[in-house]
Amino acid sequence: MADKLIIVESPAKANTIKKFLGGSTKVLASMGHIRDLPKSKLGVNTENDFEPEYINIRGKGDLIKQLKKEAKSAKKVYLATDPDREGEAIAWHLAHILEIPEDSVCRVTFNEITKETVQNSIKNPRKIDMNLTDAQQARRVLDRIVGYKISPLLWKKVKKGLSAGRVQSVAVKLICDKEEEIEKFIPDEYWNIYANLKEPNSKKSFEAKFYGINDKKLDIHSKEEVDKILDKIRNGEFIVKNIKKAEKKKNPAPPFTTSTMQQEASRKLNFTLKRTMSIAQGLYEGVRVPEKGTVGLITYMRTDSTRISDEARNAAKKYIEANYGASYYENRFYKAKQNAQDAHEAIRPTYVELSPDKLENALTPEQFKLYNLIYNRFIASQMATAIYDTTAVDINVNDYIFKANGQTLKFKGFMTLYVEDVDNNKSNDDIVTLPELEINQKLETKKIDPKQSFTEPPARYTEASLVKSLEEKGIGRPSTYSPTITTILERRYIEKDKKQLCPTELGKIVNKLLTENFKDIINVEFTAKIEQEFDEIAEGKEYWKDVIREFYGPFSIELDRVEKELEHVVLVDEVSDVPCDKCGRMMIYKYGRYGKFLACPGFPECRNAKPIIETIDVPCPCCGGVVQVRKTKRRKIYYICENNPQSCNYISWNKPKVGEEWNPNEAKEIKRNSTKKTRKKSTKK
Repeated sequence: MADKLIIVESPAKANTIKKFLGGSTKVLASMGHIRDLPKSKLGVNTENDFEPEYINIRGKGDLIKQLKKEAKSAKKVYLATDPDREGEAIAWHLAHILEIPEDSVCRVTFNEITKETVQNSIKNPRKIDMNLTDAQQARRVLDRIVGYKISPLLWKKVKKGLSAGRVQSVAVKLICDKEEEIEKFIPDEYWNIYANLKEPNSKKSFEAKFYGINDKKLDIHSKEEVDKILDKIRNGEFIVKNIKKAEKKKNPAPPFTTSTMQQEASRKLNFTLKRTMSIAQGLYEGVRVPEKGTVGLITYMRTDSTRISDEARNAAKKYIEANYGASYYENRFYKAKQNAQDAHEAIRPTYVELSPDKLENALTPEQFKLYNLIYNRFIASQMATAIYDTTAVDINVNDYIFKANGQTLKFKGFMTLYVEDVDNNKSNDDIVTLPELEINQKLETKKIDPKQSFTEPPARYTEASLVKSLEEKGIGRPSTYSPTITTILERRYIEKDKKQLCPTELGKIVNKLLTENFKDIINVEFTAKIEQEFDEIAEGKEYWKDVIREFYGPFSIELDRVEKELEHVVLVDEVSDVPCDKCGRMMIYKYGRYGKFLACPGFPECRNAKPIIETIDVPCPCCGGVVQVRKTKRRKIYYICENNPQSCNYISWNKPKVGEEWNPNEAKEIKRNSTKKTRKKSTKK
């Protein structure tokens, strides 16, 4: 008989916690949610004040029996699920199943899984927070209503198996809107004029860029304008007219929140959001470390706070002063963003003394990369400002102004350890050194180089930039970014082209249908407003059913209207220019599990279908044939000759280039990647 039974969500977390507690304590895992809304129906009684109809999750019967048995025999049961709204709701469902009274002091949470934190939390339990639980219920019920009421319209009008969602549909809309912006973009011509100049004493060269005339900025849009300027300055002398020296300071980025961790892991490590969260979960729940046993290495990874504890701040100070010197330390506090819940600390290492180099052999390569990122970001956030010496020079030639800017790093500060990446790799921190110049000094002209350019369309979203946009617009919360983007990728509403997110034809069709017919729901403002209301429920300022009632009335009226309007609307399939080789009809485009394909419109009489073969304009490096673009079962792109395997073996992960040699070893890896599942099935037979 156990004195205490502690129930957590995962076996890894259970194993870590067990090591910190006495032998009479039992730790079991609920394996996530134990009760939920049924999948087979709406599961929300709209006639009875939106009461959720929870059921035990199928397949968890034996686990529930075990939990009930152990709870009955334990003197005290503690519910130690994750420290967020989702975790609070799981604890509430567990209390219901185990018949623990609602006012029982049974709830414990761990922001970090260390011996001291776990033992202190067990000594200081609390009641289940029904405000947090109700905030999760409100999200679950509202999302279920939206999904289960709108999705059937997609099944009727587009394709079986599709889904709509309050947050996922807005994410798809953002990506579709961006694509439309790119398609409508008309490039504008513009020119820059660069002067390559030499300082005569040092003989050092540097580059100056055309600015304007008589201190007024002048934009150049045509070659004619360039030629006029070149005519005016051709025989002129470049003379230094003004020199401005200053100091520029750069501060470190704050410790990670969920979204900033996901963004940096995407930029620096090329991790998907899903992979990042999976690795972070493992680091939080526990890793076996030499001389310490199994311990959690980072704090809770679902947070929108940049706050850190005094203990962590003091540990960072001690580490920085010991390893870099007192001049590198600066005590910093970071202000939380608007609408941040601030329930937990920022993501940081739990033991500052466990630097990444000490753990390299204890972690997998991916764990090490992410831990190194989290650790260095946290330490750098408490380090001194980096200081640059900057020089700005104005150079006059016949009343026209050229400008040159230089900067040198005077004190590295936090940049010794960590520098934040930026989207699209645009940074202004490059070191550019100018020679020592004097006012009225004449410079030698080596070359004047005009360059034509065109404005570029806005960049497509990456996973990192989409998360940033969702957060800025108040859509979703730390726990929802990864599942939202994973869902719309799995539904084939969007796809990845390298790291860029592009809408598929299916995604465009679904987005058009939803945004045209449910514009009051599938929009940024509504989604952000609902998130704020969930926050107010969590703070006890709103009753969750009031929020659902306020939403459902207008929604049900809108739904009835749309159903009637779409009743006689038939979406016409796009006709291709490919004739069916069985019956002669012109084939149409359809959408399946793996994307777009050609099908005969004569179905079911004619069941002919064929894939759409994409080709590139570079010939096969081996035989000169047409190279096709294909995808593995994991949707990874590869390139193959149309004559493979009959008379050519060419197959490659990389797009071929003219004159490039091909490595035949790639063929084995791609074929293995493409046929792995098939071989497993045939072995079973």
